Amino acid sequence: MANIDYKALSELLFPDVTRTPEDLEIQFPLRNLPEGAAVTRFAPSPTGFIHFGNLFAVITAERLAHQSGGVFYLRIEDTDAKREVPGAVETVIELLEQFGIRFDEGAVLDGDVGDYGPYRQRSRVDIYHVIAKHLVAEGHAYPCFCTEEDLSRIRAQQEAEKATTGYYGKWAICRDLPLEEIKVQLDAQKPYVLRFRSTGSIENKVFHRDLVKGELQLTENDIDHVLLKSDGIPTYHFAHVVDDHFMRTTHVVRGDEWLSTLPFHLQVFDTLKWRRPKYLHISPLMKKDGDSKRKLSKRKDPESSLSYYREAGYPVQAVYEYVLNTLNSNYEQWRQANPTAPPTDFKFSVKKMSSSGALFDIDKLRDISKNVVAAMDAETVHRHLSEWAKDYAPELYRFITENREEAIAALSIGRGGKKPRKDAVVWSDFKTLMSFFCDEQFRPEYEYPEHMGKEEIIRILTEYSDMYDPNDDNTVWFGKVRELASQHGYCPDMKTYRQDPSCYKGHVGDVSMVLRVAVCGCQQTPDLCEMMRVMGPEMVHNRISAAIDHLRGENK
Repeated sequence: MANIDYKALSELLFPDVTRTPEDLEIQFPLRNLPEGAAVTRFAPSPTGFIHFGNLFAVITAERLAHQSGGVFYLRIEDTDAKREVPGAVETVIELLEQFGIRFDEGAVLDGDVGDYGPYRQRSRVDIYHVIAKHLVAEGHAYPCFCTEEDLSRIRAQQEAEKATTGYYGKWAICRDLPLEEIKVQLDAQKPYVLRFRSTGSIENKVFHRDLVKGELQLTENDIDHVLLKSDGIPTYHFAHVVDDHFMRTTHVVRGDEWLSTLPFHLQVFDTLKWRRPKYLHISPLMKKDGDSKRKLSKRKDPESSLSYYREAGYPVQAVYEYVLNTLNSNYEQWRQANPTAPPTDFKFSVKKMSSSGALFDIDKLRDISKNVVAAMDAETVHRHLSEWAKDYAPELYRFITENREEAIAALSIGRGGKKPRKDAVVWSDFKTLMSFFCDEQFRPEYEYPEHMGKEEIIRILTEYSDMYDPNDDNTVWFGKVRELASQHGYCPDMKTYRQDPSCYKGHVGDVSMVLRVAVCGCQQTPDLCEMMRVMGPEMVHNRISAAIDHLRGENK
């Protein structure tokens, strides 16, 4: 280390900074929380894109905080202006809100909420400069006036000598500049960055216990990384350390792509004599690709974006439960034992998280989603369906809001009881399910049992139209269908039919299928009697008449 007056250097570089780290400690005191309470955060860059894999880190952080009586906050890491997309902050906030992610403090649409802000890094520059000045005064940071050409030349020399590339050791040509030379460069208004003065060596190891990865042995950092860029804005490495300290973060949950820079982050914490937070590094979400596995890709996989699940119509709770199930394998067993409990009742455990990448399983998500939808009552389905349809299915939205009572009656079919209907996985499935009741959207596919002739189908439909009574309960309704089947030579009882099918044209199911296709336009529907009751006699008769006309038209 050069013989230099670092206090004088700090005043030279930061003449307008008058506050001290002690002032910041007073401004942002330790949080008054119960013992063991976790303070966690989600800290995205404002690009507008949230990877589905991010949700695993978000929910891990949210569960750690909320089930311990702690604090979960949102911080926007916007130090890289080149990556920022206009309106991205609003997109991030709104998308997370749609997925039920509740923050206790942090960035909101119209500013910040909380006592530890600002929660946008570009608004915290004065805080970073206080700590930067302190580091300079203590001899742990220095100005670097190297140009891009200088850095390229250093890299070329390192490559020629087969040395590790980077700004360190003898290659760190600005780390020991005399104070007078620094003054000359500053007077000439030469741009500079502020670098960390590393005392590490690649010969040493850093031992660290990650809460997910376990005991780690990492190479010590020897690079003089940049702390402040030439415009005075901090790098991610510097900003997040300062923010996590003064926002009193106890647990940092992030992707394991940051493991390579962890030694530097720990080095900064130690240099500043700050308590290290606990780290949880999560492996990337994987996807099967033939016989191998690869990372879920932003470029290749539409399902990599969190917005995909909103557009496709997955219920928020289904996505939340899928993530919990993937993070903790015992969640599924808990859910079976607690079918009606909210997912937040589940005791999430870091110890049950896998250290390797989870495999994305769309079939598992769909299975969970199917069960989530099936467990909802009609009013709840209508509310969520309306919220989704307003943005993605305007015709459906208009129909179910203008005909609210009829829509809820339709959604009530097959709900409740021990075996509720499970024919809907995502909200978009209801476009078909609700089209049964809307003539404007009704698109029949008249596919009757192949062994039944058209004239016979016409006779069955005509006779049933005369005997149909909307006041019949299910027992009376099915009794009439059995009577009609018997009159046309079809066995009215399935058990009897199976004993000697050669004695009959078919069975009562064939007749009920004729009615189902005529009234609903397809072979797969919820309970037909209930469907007809919701439709009402006018629609039922009109559908039967239309089906008969279609059959007669085919015969011409």
